[in-house]
Amino acid sequence: MFDVITIGGATTDTFVETDRAKIMHIDTPTTKHGYLCFDYGEKIEMDQLAYDIGGGATNAAVNFSNLGFNTGIVVKIGRDLNSQAVLERLKQRNVDDSMVIRCDEKTGFSVILTSFEGDRTVLMHRGANSRIKMKDLDYEKIKNTKWIYFASLSGDSNEILDEMAEFAEKNGINTAFNPGSAQIKRGLADLKKILSTAEILIMNRSEASAVTGIPNKPAERDYLNDHNLSEMIIRLKSQGPGVVVITEGKKGVYAFDGKAKYYAPPFLSKVVSTLGAGDSFASTFVGSMIKFSGDIEKSLKFASVNSSQVIQSFGAQQGLKTFQEIENLLARDPDFNTRIKLC
Repeated sequence: MFDVITIGGATTDTFVETDRAKIMHIDTPTTKHGYLCFDYGEKIEMDQLAYDIGGGATNAAVNFSNLGFNTGIVVKIGRDLNSQAVLERLKQRNVDDSMVIRCDEKTGFSVILTSFEGDRTVLMHRGANSRIKMKDLDYEKIKNTKWIYFASLSGDSNEILDEMAEFAEKNGINTAFNPGSAQIKRGLADLKKILSTAEILIMNRSEASAVTGIPNKPAERDYLNDHNLSEMIIRLKSQGPGVVVITEGKKGVYAFDGKAKYYAPPFLSKVVSTLGAGDSFASTFVGSMIKFSGDIEKSLKFASVNSSQVIQSFGAQQGLKTFQEIENLLARDPDFNTRIKLC
């Protein structure tokens, strides 16, 4: 019996950092856009270069396993050298790889361009990640899990989401959903099945704006009274998920269960690369909700701490902590607390 099975993508990641990257912001009355820029036609020296294994399902699986959960994973990879690196990482981190699907496509690959502020732009070749089909899945093994964690599903893989949500519902399996861009583009109406059955839904603020169609107008402060965000989170909750979580990077994270709104500030740390922070937060939140019997306040704190450890180095799986290590970090900062507003 698995505690959790993650379904989504696996990649090999190459991190590139150069201080010659420029950041340009273009704002309109209703939107804010940022661009990572390089001088056109120039040869640019790299300050750092690093390699790691990534992908939403892989990052989450490694974290769940590190937190002590019996974890399986469903991803599709090639038969190339990169696929061997993915399998080796899963083995090292005690993630069951018996449901990994092999094919003749190339394993997913990403180049991460990191700015001097620590944020990043990702160039991605999805490869085999886009080719998961229902016929590839081992239903008997998947049936033997308590939770399914759906990470980003791209290309044709996006088509399995509704059927797997129905499969989970029929077999009494809890689900958590951390959507990617392909799911966000589908919109609320087309995501009806997974949203109506998910115990936990997690996405960032820009994704929440895009999927709900509500313009993103961030408040400068007073987060629990951010009417724009409240409109988004209530709209998402009305679709059926048990708990809705919206992350907003440096500004913190919000949750809503229909009874109260919760806010947790970021757990302060040095930012080297933000890649993997979302996966770390989402999977730690889900894991904490499992371990602490649905305690949203505690789960927000634990997830905020764990994601803060990942951004201190290159690699989406570096710096991950166990529950005890997170507890120790929280004990050193007794002033780190969530805020709650009853509805």
